[in-house]
Order: sequence, then structure tokens, then C-alpha cells
Amino acid sequence: MFMVTERLFLRPLWPEDAKTVHEGLANPAVHRNLASTRSPFPLEDAEQKIAADWAAWPQKISLGIFLRTDTGPHHVGHIGFGKRPDRDRAIELGYWIAEPYWGRGIAVEAGRAVLEHAFTAWRLPTLSAGHYTDNPNSGRVLQKLGFRKLPILRRYFSIPRGEDVICVEYLLTRDEWAGERMALAA
Repeated sequence: MFMVTERLFLRPLWPEDAKTVHEGLANPAVHRNLASTRSPFPLEDAEQKIAADWAAWPQKISLGIFLRTDTGPHHVGHIGFGKRPDRDRAIELGYWIAEPYWGRGIAVEAGRAVLEHAFTAWRLPTLSAGHYTDNPNSGRVLQKLGFRKLPILRRYFSIPRGEDVICVEYLLTRDEWAGERMALAA
């Protein structure tokens, strides 16, 4: 599966992408906001993550985010969705962006393409998402994508932090997404 947006190219990660996955996730500022990456994050974990994503296909959609440049695509992050057994098996959207690319709207642009796929091709009725309370920038991304903040805070264990962390929960229904999409087009 490949997706192209105005500035981005989204595709499954390949074994040769392990180095750039490692570079992005080895940064504590990035991996501390994820639930399941080890800290420190070794290159072998990046290789295993890519293999695990391929093994889970198509039950889990997992795509590298590549910025389209004059010299070719440049890997800047990751986005996908799949069932989370630790979260009532809800289908959850997740993403990360390498720190040098924060604040450029990349997560929102990639998110719009993935939501289009989730709600039209997969016909998902809902998608969940969340962020740790000390990562409000991720909440702004989710709100820009149309996710509705739920009145629930939950604790989830964060492997990189080694402790339970409070998470803000979000939900987006297909109908809400369609309405948001129509509003953007108007």
C-alpha cells in the first residue's frame, strides 16, 4: 500500500529503513511518548519492528512517512492503525515524527491520508487514539484530525518511561470524520 499527499509519500517500511527508524526512535524526546519502545532503542529493535509490522499485515496498517524532496523521499516518521489488546481491542491510530520535523504539519497531513483509508477502504466504524498528558502537541494533532477528546483519563504502562503514565483518550467515528472532511472541502 502506498499513499501520496501534497508533501508526503507513505509506504510500508522495508528492512533497509531500519537505520532511519532507529535514528528517529532512539531520540528520548520521541520514544518517551510511545508505549512500547525500549529505552534505549537499539538498531535491532528497529529491524524487529519492521519484521513484526510485515507479519501483522493486513490486520495492522503500518506505514513509514517520507517527506518528498528534490533528492528523493526522506524518512521522517511512522503512522498506522491496528487493534490494541491492552486497550479493549479498540482499533487505534498511532504515529511518531522525528524531532527535527516537529511543528511542520506532517502528522496531520499523514493522518488525513490514513483516516481516508481507514474509513473508506476498511469501513471502520471508529478509531481511537490517545496521548500522554505531558504531550499536548499530540492532542492538537488529533483534534486537527477531527478526534473528539473523551472525558476519560487512563493509566497505561510506558515501556520507555518504566512506569504508568496518564493518557488522554480520543475517539473519531466514521460519521464525524465524513462531516469534518466535508467541512474542510467547503
